[in-house]
Amino acid sequence: MVAQAIFYENENFQGRSFITGQPIENFDRFGFNDRASSVEVIGERWEICEDTRFSGRCVVLRPGRYASLAAMGLNNRASSVRVATGIAPPAPPPAVLVSQAVFYENENFQGRSFTTGQPIANFERFGFNDRASSVEVIGERWEVCEDAFFSGRCMVLRPGRYPSLAAMGLNNRASSVRAIEASVSVDEGRYASARESRRDFRRRDNERLYEATVTSVRAVVGTPEQRCWIEQERLPQQRSGANVPGAIIGGLLGGILGHQVGGGSGKDVATVGGVVVGAAVGSNVGRSDAQQAATRDVQRCENLPSSQSSPSYWDVTYSFRGQEHRVQMSSAPGPTVTVNELGEPRS
Repeated sequence: MVAQAIFYENENFQGRSFITGQPIENFDRFGFNDRASSVEVIGERWEICEDTRFSGRCVVLRPGRYASLAAMGLNNRASSVRVATGIAPPAPPPAVLVSQAVFYENENFQGRSFTTGQPIANFERFGFNDRASSVEVIGERWEVCEDAFFSGRCMVLRPGRYPSLAAMGLNNRASSVRAIEASVSVDEGRYASARESRRDFRRRDNERLYEATVTSVRAVVGTPEQRCWIEQERLPQQRSGANVPGAIIGGLLGGILGHQVGGGSGKDVATVGGVVVGAAVGSNVGRSDAQQAATRDVQRCENLPSSQSSPSYWDVTYSFRGQEHRVQMSSAPGPTVTVNELGEPRS
């Protein structure tokens, strides 16, 4: 592959450009001294220097697209460039320093878009106020707020692809955004859920892969889960005492039957006994049907403590080429994570 470097006047590969496959000692020849803001590096590593004749502060870039030279301190400062033959590349690669947020007008990254690597206090100047429906976050964490000047309700987004801002209540409501430095601590409750993001971990064509060592794994459990079921419940019965009409009828029938049993005084005794037994039986006439157990379906629920809930995601930290990276994964990782040469996870 032919080694080339393509420089652009503006960030995100916009504006005037020039291409070279040869060393350039002085960008003045091309009217580009201290003017380049983004660059594409093809085929080989290239060394870019802030002074002419490859002097001053220099950075070695691997093949790739660098949307902002500001991320490496060279925005509008590059003055010379050459293929980095025999020059060891720095670690970590500068490409991972690029931090951007790309907003789209429609969900799933469709429609008009705008990209920023700088804080935006008011989307109005981009014609995007209350219009964004999806976003890509690159490099660092970004804070997206529903009001201008980083006010109102704000959510912090980790690097990743968020196909729907509606999932976090910000659809057509975003008005300002800014990057959050790695040294700044953010409460876990301010982050958008991992379920609201979708990162593209697929391997690219001809992409070289490496194994990065996992240094820590933290299972993040959400709010307690609720488990519910349906069971039948007996309805309480009204117990108003003896069945009086039944007792009267039972007593009369019992007396007649008792009178026909035995003779003399024994017949009187039998009559009295028949009255008592008949009344007892009669008092229960109809009660058996009334007391058949009536039931109803009732929903019962219980909360499972967090210790019994499944993790929402795993917060994984891994080290690659001397730099620490973090990623959220839907399952627990092994001892290593597969990454590309920039330290981005791949599957």
